[in-house]
Amino acid sequence: MITTLEILSPKNKRSGVGRSTYERKRQQILASDTHFVEIDLLRGGTPMPLLGEFAPMSYYILVSRSHQRPLADLYPFNLREEIPLFSVPLMPDEPEPEVDLQTLFNSIYDRAGLDLVIDYAQPPIPALDKDDVDWVDVWLKEKGLRS
Repeated sequence: MITTLEILSPKNKRSGVGRSTYERKRQQILASDTHFVEIDLLRGGTPMPLLGEFAPMSYYILVSRSHQRPLADLYPFNLREEIPLFSVPLMPDEPEPEVDLQTLFNSIYDRAGLDLVIDYAQPPIPALDKDDVDWVDVWLKEKGLRS
């Protein structure tokens, strides 16, 4: 195994068997020679433990290269920001492909016609903080998705 890529699910971030199982798996990977990429695109639930001190963030991408541990690259972002580009570590001396999740998500949203399916009059779950509620309202009105 060269690299493990994990996209967190609600089950990973809620207390219980799902979280404890995921935390064990995560520790096994971090103790191995396998690179580790963890993507948290969920506002709800308890964030995974990270070493160090960080400003509060809604989302993050963690890239942990086995040969650099315990150091890792952390890409935190909030609702108002685009998802940052990140590289996926491979074998030594192999170029690391850059991942652009924002462009991928935008393309899927457009192709699937999600603007026709999602009811933007309803508040998101989990609820946003007051500043983000106001920002989202203005943004949706600018996009013609809310009146």
